[in-house]
Amino acid sequence: MIDITLLGSGGGMPVPNRFLSSAILSYRGRKILIDCGEGTQVSMRVNSTGFKSIDVIVISHCHGDHIFGLPGLLATIGNSERTEPITIIGPYGIKSAMEAFRVLLPYLPYKLNILEDPIEPTLFNIQEGILVPLSRREAKKKKTADIVISTMGLLHSAPCLGYSFYIKRGARFQVEKAEENKVPKILWNRLQKGEYIEYEGRSYEPSMVLGRDRKGIKISYITDTRPHINIEAFIENSDLLICEGTYGNDEDIEKALKNRHMTFREAAEMARNSSVDKLIITHFSPAMINPEEYINNAKEVFYETTLAHEGLITTLSFKE
Repeated sequence: MIDITLLGSGGGMPVPNRFLSSAILSYRGRKILIDCGEGTQVSMRVNSTGFKSIDVIVISHCHGDHIFGLPGLLATIGNSERTEPITIIGPYGIKSAMEAFRVLLPYLPYKLNILEDPIEPTLFNIQEGILVPLSRREAKKKKTADIVISTMGLLHSAPCLGYSFYIKRGARFQVEKAEENKVPKILWNRLQKGEYIEYEGRSYEPSMVLGRDRKGIKISYITDTRPHINIEAFIENSDLLICEGTYGNDEDIEKALKNRHMTFREAAEMARNSSVDKLIITHFSPAMINPEEYINNAKEVFYETTLAHEGLITTLSFKE
């Protein structure tokens, strides 16, 4: 079971009752924070999400409305006596931004691992209760990842990344298969967790005790950008798409083109074309006081559309 809490739904600048776009993904007691604009900490407090168990922070781009809340949050996490490393993923420029922020953060009791503009998917496992990246060596050993984070470049006025999070589901353990392959019972649990083992002169692999792979859960996060067919391929078959819709009114298309953002209708078209299950539109312009006035512009295209609001929780479960 995965919970996604929307911490903010605004773009550009925070306004009364609307924090800047941010979300937090919770899985097996660990958390991934997605973007961190002003107000993120306040929203986390209001919505009781906690912050000490954040192991990964992904940043779409280095515009202030997506990153200015980060120094304060990192300091707060440091004050909580956390010592385990935190991984920060971001586009080109994230390393320079973090170097600048370190002026405000002369000491943190934990290490920051910065991954800038990763091309290959990043694999994470929950090890000893912490969500940690798999090393290349572990990945080459085909060790199964709990979460795979993939990125793609978006079409904005600054280097910007879209993200997909694939939460893997383990194949079903089959006693009959393990016995047929003469796998010692002492190895069953380790093989079920995806390990490849050399034991008493023989090699054992997970396929010797497991059935076929089962479908996991895919969550995509796309902001800030113009729509594009490559993005549609990237988010295809997502169980949940969280997508920007800076402008609700169809008549604001010229503003969307100029500022490299999307309208509600364009976000819905991407969801429809990509066969996603559910769409949440976020990143509303501060000039749009009541986004609900324009919800039908999206629903006419893709009915399973919801507008983001602070504290909105979506729970996703594995499907049989």
